[in-house]
Amino acid sequence: MRRRVAGVAGPTAGIRRRVAAMASVVGALALLSGCGAELRPLAAVYLDASGAARALLRPCGDDLVQGLGLTGVPDTADSGSDSVRNRSGWKVPGKRHGSDADFPLFSPPRQWHSRAAGEQRLVPAYTYELAFGKAEYNYEYTGTVTFRSADLNRLKPGQVWADGRAMSLGGFERLAEDSC
Repeated sequence: MRRRVAGVAGPTAGIRRRVAAMASVVGALALLSGCGAELRPLAAVYLDASGAARALLRPCGDDLVQGLGLTGVPDTADSGSDSVRNRSGWKVPGKRHGSDADFPLFSPPRQWHSRAAGEQRLVPAYTYELAFGKAEYNYEYTGTVTFRSADLNRLKPGQVWADGRAMSLGGFERLAEDSC
């Protein structure tokens, strides 16, 4: 039988402390995760028959949305990505009622009054995010897709990039509908 020496914890005490610390961290993360908007696969990108990049947006119903935009930044952290000249994309100011949209990636509908920033083309060394959020009091979701030009170039005809993977257009439409 093992004897404990006064003031010295047994071998399981350290394990218990680590488990308790991990449980505290997991509990804190669970509490914090309930406070943010849910990320939903309500946006996709694809290449049309001519090879031009296009965007698909599928907000839930006619929800009021804000933060609608495309942001591309260099993949390397030391490239000064905070500078406007090192960004690529556009931003739509204010709020608008959502509706399904399919448009050229760097040419959002004129009535949105978007503001362009930097390169207005896909840059191979950039990572892009196309996103929008529900703009109502409960801000329950953000529709988003993150991609690189290489992701689009690997798509087969009829496929879109959404939810971090290639899928059929019909698969994306079902995914977006089920997410609302």
